[in-house]
Formats: sequence, structure tokens, C-alpha cells
Amino acid sequence: MNNHQIDFSTVLAASMHDMKNSLCMLLQSLDTLSEKVEQTPKAREEFAKLHYEIARVNSNLLQLLAMYRQCNDSLPLHIEEVFIDDLIDELISKNDLYISNNQIDVSVEIEADLAWYLDKDLILNLLNDIFINALKYTHSKINISVSVIDEQRLSIQMQDDGAGYPKAMIDKSLETMSPAMLTKGRTGLGIYFANLIAHAHTNGEHTGYIKLENGGQFGGSVFTLSLP
Repeated sequence: MNNHQIDFSTVLAASMHDMKNSLCMLLQSLDTLSEKVEQTPKAREEFAKLHYEIARVNSNLLQLLAMYRQCNDSLPLHIEEVFIDDLIDELISKNDLYISNNQIDVSVEIEADLAWYLDKDLILNLLNDIFINALKYTHSKINISVSVIDEQRLSIQMQDDGAGYPKAMIDKSLETMSPAMLTKGRTGLGIYFANLIAHAHTNGEHTGYIKLENGGQFGGSVFTLSLP
């Protein structure tokens, strides 16, 4: 009988992929159930919390899968023309239950029919992770604005009226992920993932990047994704 070695990292990646699919189905079922049952204010609050936590875990699994593929030099990009208003609509729709229950004002500023070449799934997952954190930390307002800079870069900016990013998070290099970063609420995996996906988008000598700031129109956190 041959003694075959098991590549645990591959098994783990396959398991994460299966869990991700199950969580997506669970989110869909939760949305359907919330529409069909009569809810008290308390029930709506619990539905919203459950939806938020499932979405957060699903996002973490997607990040881990992306980093696994990147570490194995197999992070494929499926670049296609994407209408950005559709992308943002999908982002908001995925989190509508939490937005509605917590009465968060989400405003969008975007040029009609604006399109760009990017990996839709990866960018949507990136933005979703930033968005669900903004939903958690904002007081009541989030603004998403999209613009084209010098006809060369797509800029997607997300601002909230929360307390802002911790100074240590802004000061740290976005190229590295340390254990200390992973222990702080808004730091670590999500930002590392965003940086990874942004850098994977290139056009000639130009590379995508992210930027973290505090201030903006609401005085809270400002996240910017720039794609060539």
C-alpha cells in the first residue's frame, strides 16, 4: 500500500471554498425568510445582526482563498468591462437588510454608464469587506463616490461618519501583515486583502493601490481604491 502525503493547505483551501458556498446559500435563505415572516422590531434587529456576521465570515473566507492562491502563484484575474453603477448597486443590495434595520444613510455619487476593466468578483469582495466594516463603525452616514482621474485611473472612495481609522493602522505599511495588526478590530486581514487585490490590477507600468485616511466630508474614515 502506497503512503501518499496529503497536502493540508490544498485540503484547507477546498474546505474554505465549500464553506463559502454554504454561507452564500445561507445568506440567500436568510434574506428570503426575512421577507416572508412577520417581524417585530427585535426580530428585525436579530435578522440584521445575523446577516452581518454571516457576510463578514464569508468575506474572510474569500480573503483567505485569495491569499492562498496568491501564495501559490495562482491568483487568476478575470478582467472584463464592468459598469460601475451595477457594481455599487450589487454592493448595497448585498447589505440592504443591515442598512435598513440600522437606518444608515448610504449615498452614492457616480457618473451614469461609467465602465472600467477589472475583475468584478474580486473587486466586489474587496469593496464588500470595506463596506461591512464601515456599516459597523459608522454612526449614521456612508458615502460612496466614483470618479475617473486624468482619464487614467478609476477612483472608488468610501467615507463614513465614524471615529475614523486608528492612527497605527494608517501609519503601518500596507505591504506587510503582522500578528499585531490582526488583533486590532479594523486592521489586518481585510486591508491586506484589499491591498493584494488592488496591486494585482495592472496596466502597463501602472498598478492599483489603496489609501486610508481620516477626515473627508463626514470627519470619519476615508478608504480609496485606485485602479489603472
